Amino acid sequence: MLKELRIQDFAIIEELNLAFGSGLVILTGETGAGKSILLDAILTLVGAPGDMTFIRKGAERAIVEGTFTLNPSLHEGLIAILKEEELLLDEHELTLSRELRSSGRSLARVNGVSASARVVRSLSEYLLDIHGQAEHLSLLNTRQHIKLLDRYANVDGALADYQKEYRALQQLRRELADLRQAQLDAERRMDLLEFQAGEIEAAGVKPGEDETLKQERDRLANAETLSQLASQSLFLIEEGDEQVPAVSDLLGEISAAVLDLAKLDKAQQGLADTSELIIDQLAELERSLHDYLETIEFNPARLNQVEERVDLLNRLKRKYGGRLEAVIAFGKRCRDEIETITHADERIEVLEQKEQEYLTILSDKAMGISAARAMAAVAMGKGIEQELNDLNMSGAQFQVSFNHQPDENGLLIASGERVAFSENGIDVVEFLIAPNQGEGFKPLVKIASGGETSRLMLALKNVLTKADTIPTLIFDEIDQGIGGRVGFIVGEKLWRLAREHQVLCVTHLPQLAAFGDRHYHIAKQITEDERTVTRVELVEGERRLQELAAMLGGVGDTSLQAAEELQQRARERQQVLAARLD
Repeated sequence: MLKELRIQDFAIIEELNLAFGSGLVILTGETGAGKSILLDAILTLVGAPGDMTFIRKGAERAIVEGTFTLNPSLHEGLIAILKEEELLLDEHELTLSRELRSSGRSLARVNGVSASARVVRSLSEYLLDIHGQAEHLSLLNTRQHIKLLDRYANVDGALADYQKEYRALQQLRRELADLRQAQLDAERRMDLLEFQAGEIEAAGVKPGEDETLKQERDRLANAETLSQLASQSLFLIEEGDEQVPAVSDLLGEISAAVLDLAKLDKAQQGLADTSELIIDQLAELERSLHDYLETIEFNPARLNQVEERVDLLNRLKRKYGGRLEAVIAFGKRCRDEIETITHADERIEVLEQKEQEYLTILSDKAMGISAARAMAAVAMGKGIEQELNDLNMSGAQFQVSFNHQPDENGLLIASGERVAFSENGIDVVEFLIAPNQGEGFKPLVKIASGGETSRLMLALKNVLTKADTIPTLIFDEIDQGIGGRVGFIVGEKLWRLAREHQVLCVTHLPQLAAFGDRHYHIAKQITEDERTVTRVELVEGERRLQELAAMLGGVGDTSLQAAEELQQRARERQQVLAARLD
């Protein structure tokens, strides 16, 4: 529910903080006092286009912020959106804010984080519904009709079972479409795939082969230089010349001297050991150089072969993936696709058989759901018509329209025709209303806005209370065009509705206002600097009686007595209703 609303510099509202509470919240005040502005602020908060004319004169920005407590029944859908957008801070509370700037910018935030208007509107569909003169009417959104009917008909389990099969069919059909498209492109595609796979397979590519070949190419290309360097090293170790003796001879002399040193100074035996180790290492180096010399190959033909092989591998890498491992993987994918295309006919036949099985299953499930909806629609219609009769719309009729769209690829129904189907089944559902006897049924979305629409919404909401999970309902001047007697009935129905929802109601009727759990009075005041501002006061006790008396026509003793009697009558009716609800 809407726990708290904070408004700053919005139209003639300078600064306002309201804590609404649960139950039926009544908003009253003279025409032009700011009640509509309050609703405009809420609409702006939940994603209506930002109107910069709402910024209070002389202010740089207008700010509206609302804190909502979250009902666990909303969690699945609403929390999913918050998690997807990385906006979830608390699963029990949500804060929306909207800032209109004089520069023309509009900024929305969810839990303090910037969010798009699309996200805010998606969230607001779970939070509140405004009925009346504004266009924020969920029940006038035909896409919502089937959802409301399904909750009323209690087909959630059957629908979930149907949707599981529906999703499986959609996945199967996607695979079928891919296979059929592959068949259309098969001849051209097969030639290309065979060429690519054949080119890679003919090359006999091995992982890491390119690096090994590059090393061999470097040795072959530099064979003469490598041989000279190795020979020179051996010459210096083994032979030397007249100016520079062989390294092995010099090292032998050094080792002999160090051995003699160690004999005289036993503490230096480590030096003798080191010299022997160096002689051994030099001998190992000498053997390794001889072995290396034998491996050096002067082979121009082999060099050409290696260079050609390296060039081939480089071409394959440029064409198929940058690394030999990627080239090998590409070749495998080509071969797999060739296999898929080759056996496409067999796979298509299997899938087509499976598709027919799914269609049969879905037909049975969809018709069962449709039958349950039809039965529920009758009961719902009767309930709504009774509510409308209570609300001074006697003779008004309500009906749920069921339509099926022909589709040769659709589900087979009892009539023998195939009809289109979706995740919601085979039914295209729309609510119809005949407000006046003899006029015939019209789509609900065609009904004029105003008090008649608000009363229709109230009737629908009362019947659909259990089905509708939106926690906060706002009715703007639902009393338009009705008198005190019906106003008392409307108040009673709103109070009963408020046992399941938080209900905010703007009204001019004291008979309706008397049912409020909380009552706010909205008025305009002139400040010391001669600016007009809107003030909102929570009225209780004697102050509330005075407001009800004023709504009845005056604040004299007679009006106060009538207000007290009206309030007492409302309390008594609430007690009766509460006992029935218990």
